[in-house]
Amino acid sequence: MSISQTIKAFADLAIKSGGWKELDRVYLENRILGMIGEDALDSTEQHDTVAGLDLIDALMTQAKDNNVIGSLQADYDILEAQLTDLLTPSPSAVNEQFYQLYSDSPTAATDYFYQLCKNNNYIKTKAIAQNIVFPTESDYGTLEITINLSRPEKDPKQIAAERNSLSVDYPKCLLCMENEGYRGRINHPARTNHRIIRMSVNGEPWGFQYSPYAYYNEHAIILSEEHRPMKISKETFQRLLNITEVLPHYFVGSNADLPIVGGSILSHDHYQGGRHTFAMAEAEIEAPFVLNGFETIRAGIVKWPMSVIRLQGTRVDELTEAADLILDKWRNYSDETVQVSAYSEDGTPHHTVTPIARRNGELFELDLVLRDNNTSEEYPDGIFHPHKDVHHIKKENIGLIEVMGLAVLPPRLANELKEVEQFLLDQEHDMADHHKEWAEQLKATQPITEETVSTIIHEAVGKVFERVLVDAGVFKRDTQGQQAFQRFIDYLQ
Repeated sequence: MSISQTIKAFADLAIKSGGWKELDRVYLENRILGMIGEDALDSTEQHDTVAGLDLIDALMTQAKDNNVIGSLQADYDILEAQLTDLLTPSPSAVNEQFYQLYSDSPTAATDYFYQLCKNNNYIKTKAIAQNIVFPTESDYGTLEITINLSRPEKDPKQIAAERNSLSVDYPKCLLCMENEGYRGRINHPARTNHRIIRMSVNGEPWGFQYSPYAYYNEHAIILSEEHRPMKISKETFQRLLNITEVLPHYFVGSNADLPIVGGSILSHDHYQGGRHTFAMAEAEIEAPFVLNGFETIRAGIVKWPMSVIRLQGTRVDELTEAADLILDKWRNYSDETVQVSAYSEDGTPHHTVTPIARRNGELFELDLVLRDNNTSEEYPDGIFHPHKDVHHIKKENIGLIEVMGLAVLPPRLANELKEVEQFLLDQEHDMADHHKEWAEQLKATQPITEETVSTIIHEAVGKVFERVLVDAGVFKRDTQGQQAFQRFIDYLQ
């Protein structure tokens, strides 16, 4: 397919996207022509139907050949976002279409928006497809493992360019509304093709968008219009439950609001949601209890490696009040027999929750995962954080997604686990030293062949992730831990 054919086919896609009309064709073709550094278009050539992402790749290759962009990833991303913006209706048009569909069906509205974000490559489907993903069975259901290969690693030139770039305080962070349509720069991602659905959450202006590097189906981000720090509060529970009223087919949850147990972006109040069922959602209540003053609410401890209290009810206001009571009690609760301490001597708080809301039939369901970010001499990275013996697989914070049963593991493991395979098969290898003890244990416990080695490693990684969740659990699953959990339940009363 010639470059002229590619340009014409891309113009076809832009018109079909709904943001342009047939009358705009010549204008569009000339815009594309100039953006990739071409001077003329062969108007007589016919063209075939080609997938949108393939057309984008072809246009970007031509732009690079024409020296329109340099070798930096940021240059590539900025031009790609400008091209794909042509496939994207204006923010007002997207919002109008979303709410027209929403009046008939919330599902139809999100289907439209999700497909739009894939079609215009805001959601990096090709990059996401590179991730290594596999399920693994555990004592708590089917956990999910993802080795994250979708985010491009920065090369030395890009790192040096970022270091030498001017500091600009706009947008304030990656989640601010000001990202919508932003051209991007060397140290801030291009967002020309980005769109945000405006929505009201408990009377406040919020935005709804998708994650460019989704970890699960319809991975959504709901963000405050105001740039303000994350804070878990009574209002958090109200908002989460309100969002499940607006989008009843989505779960929604918040990272914790303290270091170590919190997420990667604590500077902007936001939640994550989506159309995905995690193992934790399928875990059952194993120890029901009655919460005094909230007898109409079904409450109980969930069978999960982390310490989870589940509340189920039909009224948002009652669930909000019950959750606020538990949060308040937890923030001030200590039990030194299990190293649980609410405050340091200087008054620094250490307790919060990771809350997750969803609909369960006619019921609203709210899970509160108890979090503690204390450290000790034995566990300087966090007492309730992955312990050192599992750092070869997972050392990073346990955020909302992992709390629910989906591991997001670092990209280094893609190559490192291949070397572990070679070691297990007694082949030449360059296995990292930090995997040695773990790999030797695997080798000693079972026969390993070329047909079984991948399965054995996947199962072993799953077991490590299960242990990671156990480490992050405040009240352990042993007798001492469950007795301590029951003491906290009694304290709630």
